[in-house]
Amino acid sequence: MPVNHPAIWAVSALTIALMLLRPWKISEAVWVGSGALLLVLSRLIPFRIAWHAVGEGTDVYLFLIGMMVLAQLGQTHGVFEWLATVAIQNSNASRVRLFALIYAVGAVVTIFMSNDATAVVLTPAVLAAVKKARTEPLPYLLSCAFIANAASFVLPISNPANLVVFHQSMPPLTQWLRAFTVASLLSIIATFAALLWYCRQDLRGEANQEIEDGHLSQPGKLALAGIALVAVVLLISSALGKDLGLPTCAASVLVALTICARERTNPIEMVQGISWSVIPLVAGLFILVEAINRAGGSQVSLAALRAVANLHPAFAAVVTSFGIGVGTNLINNLPLGLIAGTSVHQAHITGALRNAILLGVDLGPNLSVTGSLATILWLIAIRKEGLHVSAWTFLKAGIIVMPPALLLATLAVAFIK
Repeated sequence: MPVNHPAIWAVSALTIALMLLRPWKISEAVWVGSGALLLVLSRLIPFRIAWHAVGEGTDVYLFLIGMMVLAQLGQTHGVFEWLATVAIQNSNASRVRLFALIYAVGAVVTIFMSNDATAVVLTPAVLAAVKKARTEPLPYLLSCAFIANAASFVLPISNPANLVVFHQSMPPLTQWLRAFTVASLLSIIATFAALLWYCRQDLRGEANQEIEDGHLSQPGKLALAGIALVAVVLLISSALGKDLGLPTCAASVLVALTICARERTNPIEMVQGISWSVIPLVAGLFILVEAINRAGGSQVSLAALRAVANLHPAFAAVVTSFGIGVGTNLINNLPLGLIAGTSVHQAHITGALRNAILLGVDLGPNLSVTGSLATILWLIAIRKEGLHVSAWTFLKAGIIVMPPALLLATLAVAFIK
């Protein structure tokens, strides 16, 4: 069957635009699912190939399900609200200190539970806490959004996009840490410093500390222990070079069922609180990317990578990370990560250039609200609380925060072997 390149590009571009703009406030999953369905029904992509594309995302779906179950468990039993309250209680009434503590909590949640957990679960807890502290919420909300991406390549489990880019060539944990530890530290520190400077006016003065003591309930302590247990399971799986989706899902579901059984609560109630629309959203993106690749997207990506590979290694890494980083803000990092991941596999790209691609996919989205799935989920979370951060407000911060962090992280992966 001949491939109708212009029609595929048109449907794909329209779908991505509708996903990012969300006209009539219709869910992103609906727009992506509709676009994928249109591609199949119009025979722009055969059903067999579309189904195969959906199947390729199995590891990502399992990973997301596990993380969403774990995040919902933590939210249900007050783990994240407790963390935010502890941060306020230890801030010594200093807004800057509170900002640093919330940023640190966001880093820990991102590293061990993924950036989506930081966006979806920690953000509302932080917002509730800073309201009690009677301080301007924007700096603390921005810290949740920016650390969700800045710390998302500390571990393979820190971002579902990591699974997409590396796919079946995920390096063992020791190799991952050797490649990304310094880059991650520079990313986290540079992002914090730039964001602190950007928010300096709002962080002057004192924060209210007269709030109720935050006590973690017994179920909350069990949930926190369960989160730690799942993190250990994932670190072991990563160290052994295994796929992360099944261990994440199995361990998280087992922990959740154990706590529900002990507390004699209905697990269905917890399941109902999970945003399941994320799964069809990601599945639709897999179909969309497969269609784009069939229309020549992979060839364009391959040609660009091969051209960059002829440059000086450090310069090639910087060009690649910033090129990918800017691209994520135009079409979102998940579809771009899928395209880049396919090209990396086909071109057998390894070393610093492959690592620079991951940095662009993970850290590049800190430029705008359209950059990553985590940032979109963050935006949805604060809208539910009655607040709104405009695209321009986020972009003004992103222009200051993202470039230095991405540059330092890229130079680290380029020069540290």
